[in-house]
Amino acid sequence: MLKSTLYTALLLGGLTGGAASAAELVVIVSARTPVAALRQDQVAGIFLAEASSFPDGTEAMAVDQGIGSPLRDEFYQKVANRSPALMKAYWTKMIFTGRGQPPREAPNSAAVRRLVADNPGMIGYIERAALDPSVRPVLVLK
Repeated sequence: MLKSTLYTALLLGGLTGGAASAAELVVIVSARTPVAALRQDQVAGIFLAEASSFPDGTEAMAVDQGIGSPLRDEFYQKVANRSPALMKAYWTKMIFTGRGQPPREAPNSAAVRRLVADNPGMIGYIERAALDPSVRPVLVLK
């Protein structure tokens, strides 16, 4: 009986764990932005204040999800291979040395989508389910 209960608990835990990480993350720009696709390193450069423009030369401003957001943590892990602690250390150093400021923050995917849709120079990330015609995905992170 104990084996059966343990097996069931592991199976259910695996199913819910898989569902929680099944949300597909997309990097978005305004539908009015001419940029059609970006590489992962280009996105990382913009979000880490290493680049201030899209490849076509137009200005690019990043919009982050709020600190502590699971989506934000997943984004930086996938794009820059950095944990929340490493990101905090990175921005502390960038601010202290005067080399950059962290991106503007929005409280959730809907707010990020609205900001990006209204500002062709902005770039953000949301879960794929939050897409609408006002924005366009330029990089999909699985």
